[in-house]
Amino acid sequence: MEEIFKRRSIRKYREDEIEDEKIDKLIRAAMQAPGSRLTKEPWEFIIVKNKDTIDKLSEMDHNSKMLEGASLAIVLIANMDTSHFHHVWQQDMAAASTTLLLEASYLDLGAVWVNIAPNEKRMEYIRKLFNLTENLRPFNIISIGYPAEGQENKFLDKYHENRVHYEEY
Repeated sequence: MEEIFKRRSIRKYREDEIEDEKIDKLIRAAMQAPGSRLTKEPWEFIIVKNKDTIDKLSEMDHNSKMLEGASLAIVLIANMDTSHFHHVWQQDMAAASTTLLLEASYLDLGAVWVNIAPNEKRMEYIRKLFNLTENLRPFNIISIGYPAEGQENKFLDKYHENRVHYEEY
């Protein structure tokens, strides 16, 4: 539970490389997410460690600039051939993204997601960059690195009692 409360969006990173063991743990955590149909989840992942490719990801548009300093980027792709319920693929991908972000916090990494879907321009940019077929739908990019000084995961109370309603609105 601690990771839920301390996870923050981290956009600035040290230059340290992310260990392969941690990358494996991130992906395993993402694949443990709840999905709309067991064994029919749409998620697939492109692991990007190459700085030139990360720079190209950062050029997608103004929202992706924080990728410039990342040691790692993970592109989440929905494979519609393995998705059972095509109308909820974005919900499945959001669940995978969330568990990946929580695992990053647990591993003392900083991370933030960069949205791609449903923006067709961004989706096409990623399709072209990775030569993806139409059945593969880019969802988002997770930018990951060891947090720069002053960029740590820490608790920030976001609870608002006035947004909680019992029995009726």
